[in-house]
Order: sequence, then C-alpha cells, then structure tokens
Amino acid sequence: MLATRALLSKQTLAVLSRQPACFVHQGDYGNWGNTNVAVVFSGCGWWDGTDVHEGVYTMYHLSRNGARFQMFAPNQQQMHVIDHMRKQPASGENRNMMMEAARFSHGQGMTQMQDLSKLDVNSFDAVIFPGGHGIIKNLSSFMKDGKDCKLHGDVERVLKDFHRSRKPIGLASMAPVLACRVLPSIEVTMGYERDDNTRWGNWPNTNMVQAVKGMGARHNVREPYEAYVDEKNKVVSTPSFMWETDYHYHYIFDGIGNMVKHVMRMSTK
Repeated sequence: MLATRALLSKQTLAVLSRQPACFVHQGDYGNWGNTNVAVVFSGCGWWDGTDVHEGVYTMYHLSRNGARFQMFAPNQQQMHVIDHMRKQPASGENRNMMMEAARFSHGQGMTQMQDLSKLDVNSFDAVIFPGGHGIIKNLSSFMKDGKDCKLHGDVERVLKDFHRSRKPIGLASMAPVLACRVLPSIEVTMGYERDDNTRWGNWPNTNMVQAVKGMGARHNVREPYEAYVDEKNKVVSTPSFMWETDYHYHYIFDGIGNMVKHVMRMSTK
C-alpha cells in the first residue's frame, strides 16, 4: 500500500511539473477552476461597444484569481459603428455585437464568444459587465431615454436572475446604469459626482451619476482605482473609465482588480 502511494505521488508530481504555472495557481479566493464567471460584452471599442482595456483587465484579474470565465454578447446588430479615430459614426456600416466582441476571445471551445441568450444563471457563480458606450447604446436605450431607458431583454433577465439567486454582479464604468434600472435600492459607484478636472484626468460623464440616483440607487464616491461593495445585494462596482485619463491606465487596472476580487470573495460564500 505504501509503495503504491509513493508511486502515485511521484506520478502526480511528474505531471504537475510539466504543466504551466497557471495550472496549479491558487488565487486569493480559491483554487483554479472552482469559480465560473460569465462576462458580458456589448461589442468591441469604447465608443460603440465594450472598452478594450476594461474587457481585457477583467479577464486578466479573473484568471489571476483562479477563476474560469465564459464570454457572452447579444447576437444582434449594435446601435451604430463609431470611427474611433474621428469619434464620429461611420456611414454605411453595420456590425453584430457578438461578432465584434469575439475579438476578445482567444482559442476554441469555452473561450469562444457565446450568444447571451444562452447564459444560464445555474451554470455560473457570478456575472461581470465591463463598461464602454455599448452599455448605453447596445445593452440599453440609455443614450436616447436616460433614466427611463429600457434594457436589452437578455441583459435584464441575466441581472434579475443573478440577483434573485444571490450571486454576485460586477460592474465597471457605465455598467451600473443597467443594474440600477432593474434592481431596486442598490448601491454603486461611478466615481465622482461632479467633474473635478485636474492634470491627472477628469470626469466627463457625471450626468450618469444623477441618472442612477433618479433610478432610486444610492451613489458612493470612489476613486478610479477603488471598488464599492454593496454586500446586501452582492453588487460590486468600480469607476474605471468614467475617469478620463490620457495615460494613467494602471489606476483602471487596479480598480477592476479590486472589483474582481470582491466578486470572487462573495461567490465563495
């Protein structure tokens, strides 16, 4: 018996020694693969979809903290296509949200982009919405209707299902608009409540803060590198690129990292 155990231990060590470091990585809130997180995209690009940095930072921190994740996006046309050089609509172009968001995927199988209509709350421990103007253009009608906006049907379903199931919801930059519209009396942060313009950056979208207040949510001021945790409702938010900065991206990276860590912490309860 002892000889068999010794042989198995040697075989196990031999297998592990051939694996990449991430295979045996243990994050702050569990071993690799114990937590499965859905990440919802709205296209690709800050001005008409999901911000590239926010999407990538989210996936990096999920990986770093030992989570598995699956990417989702609506299989529908986005509101419009923005030329990100001129920051103006590109005439005559139409793009599909899921096809655009697939630019974030890398590999095959579970790492491929999936149709949001297939997202089942029972298959995941948490959900995260990175920000970008796709939140207010594609996943909701906020761009047109403000605080009285309507949400994409699957987005509303997913938010309500995770909230009802007491599973954490992570929100970056503009994404709190979605949750505040359909979840009662939640607490979030979208950064500052007025535009304090400094040499480090500024806050050009504070009108959204007033809108979520009008939806009945409580807003909490936080820095871009911080996250706010609504423990009661299991909603975690971070300002991210609600703060406009030319090159201090590490603050955004840290803020999303804090959001992800709290989502992971609550998903293990």
